[in-house]
Amino acid sequence: MSQTLAAPQTARLPFAPRGPLSTAVLLHLTGTGGEDGGNGAHHGELARRAVAEAPDVIRDEDVQLALFTLYASAYGSIDGLDPALEWDPGLVATRRTLEERFERDLRRAVPMPELPEPTADAVSRALFALTGADSGPSVSRYLAKKATLDQAREFLVQRSVYTLREADPHSWAIPRLHGRAKAALVEIQADEYGGGQPDRVHAEIFAATLRGAGLDDTYGAYIDDVPAITLAAHNMMSMFGLNRRLVGAIVGHLAAFEMTSSIPNRMYGDGLRRLGFGEDVTDYFDEHVEADAVHEQIAGRDLAGSLAEDRPDLLPDIMFGAAACLTVDGWVGTHLLDAWTSGKTSLRKAHDD
Repeated sequence: MSQTLAAPQTARLPFAPRGPLSTAVLLHLTGTGGEDGGNGAHHGELARRAVAEAPDVIRDEDVQLALFTLYASAYGSIDGLDPALEWDPGLVATRRTLEERFERDLRRAVPMPELPEPTADAVSRALFALTGADSGPSVSRYLAKKATLDQAREFLVQRSVYTLREADPHSWAIPRLHGRAKAALVEIQADEYGGGQPDRVHAEIFAATLRGAGLDDTYGAYIDDVPAITLAAHNMMSMFGLNRRLVGAIVGHLAAFEMTSSIPNRMYGDGLRRLGFGEDVTDYFDEHVEADAVHEQIAGRDLAGSLAEDRPDLLPDIMFGAAACLTVDGWVGTHLLDAWTSGKTSLRKAHDD
């Protein structure tokens, strides 16, 4: 399913499709084609074919771009996707087809940690133990010590897919939580959204980072450049956040995300300073050193721990979400480091200034 089909010249698409499925989804959502996208097959049929034939949907370019586009419709993050089609029954059915296989493959691939007792203290300790034992590839260490200027800019391009929408996938959980867990999540998210200061919204600070590095701060500007595994990391968050039955997974994901953020962000900032970048580029990473050191405590005990205490039935998904965060981020890190240590680009195509 990785072949790329050229869209009709009359179509005005926000990014290039990567196969028949993403072509059909893009053309339908932009109103430039029907449900078959000019391919002779409904995107629902193409989705069923894709999940049946793709050996690895997590790394399938066509599947992950199609899923990203469907989630972008819900976020409203990409111009040109018709808002009237957000809940189109056919598109929702296609999304569910892709999600079912995506989730199944993730659950098979992610090592499941031992479940602690469903108490706030026990869950917090288990999450800190899980994240502390993570031995995934250290992109932050590489960036701090070895990365070239081009590699640092590639890193920022890869990060732009999530970070220009930072916190949004996790915010879907707010109306699904109650009591202590809801209060804890809102406390974390308030910081992510700048605490009432628009210029301190973390996505806005990262946009300034991109500009300072000579990159485009428009959301989606680099979708054509990033590989399927980068899209998959964002799609996983979106799937966890948008599906109410997976609220435990998105809470666990956020807990692990915050617990593994402070030290790497210090190293990212140091690496960018080593390469000659100024505060306009490093501010985002410096901001997270202190903020996430506080957030990890709130996320571990007050958010994930209290949710497990109040809803023991969600404990398996809380731990799964945390493990999935570490595992998939590890896959992305491996992709970057394998490319860089081989003298290659981590992007699908070399980025042109």
